[in-house]
Amino acid sequence: MKRLAALLLLAWASLAQGQGQGQLEHVPPDPPQSHVDHDMSYREMTEMMGMDDRRRFGKVMFNRLEWHDGDDGSQYAWDAHAWYGGDYHKAWLEAEGERVEDSTHESRIEGGWERIISPWWNVRAGLRHDAGMGPARDWLGAGFTGLAPGFIESEALIYLGEDGRTAARFKFERDFLFTQRLVLQPEIELDAFGKDDPEKLIGSGLSSLKFGLRLRYEVRREFAPYVGLNWAGHFGETSDLRRAAGESGDEFTWLLGVRAWF
Repeated sequence: MKRLAALLLLAWASLAQGQGQGQLEHVPPDPPQSHVDHDMSYREMTEMMGMDDRRRFGKVMFNRLEWHDGDDGSQYAWDAHAWYGGDYHKAWLEAEGERVEDSTHESRIEGGWERIISPWWNVRAGLRHDAGMGPARDWLGAGFTGLAPGFIESEALIYLGEDGRTAARFKFERDFLFTQRLVLQPEIELDAFGKDDPEKLIGSGLSSLKFGLRLRYEVRREFAPYVGLNWAGHFGETSDLRRAAGESGDEFTWLLGVRAWF
């Protein structure tokens, strides 16, 4: 019996040793034929990777198309902008204005060039044309646009015009999301001028302050009707010139509008 057990143990050890040697002696298959990369053009690389870092693209946005119930009757206001370019350089165009009954009271068209200087800020330079009440005015402008702390969209621009005129414009707005579609947007805009311009009913110093509050519902991201209110105040010599011309010094209005982009 002992002899039989010893023979079984010896056979099991031989079998285990043979399996171990078989594993050690296993030879993996040959690797696939190596591929030698060749020089590719930028177009070939973007087609292969499905990604183009140099591609130019653009956007047209009607930030405000709205109706106001003003003291002087129905008012219509617009604020639109467009841009085209790449990640670092863009051409841009803005148009903003207000029409009361059958006359345009304010109109600003501005366009130029913009370059990114940090992850949050751009430098901007261009030309501005003001129309509406009084004679037209043209300006050279430069400044910064970007995202300030607190996710505040910001613009700070200064202008140099004819006959030594100077101006500054500051604008701040922020979105507060109640839901993914219901958004409250407060907005503040300040305008200041370096010298009097009586023909345009503008005095030196802080000329106007506008505050808007709009609640929009984004039916789609590209289309959002809204309701809101707007207050516009004028100060110093500007307020005196407006009152002398029969215009209001400050005004509060309710509004309806739509925001759209493509």
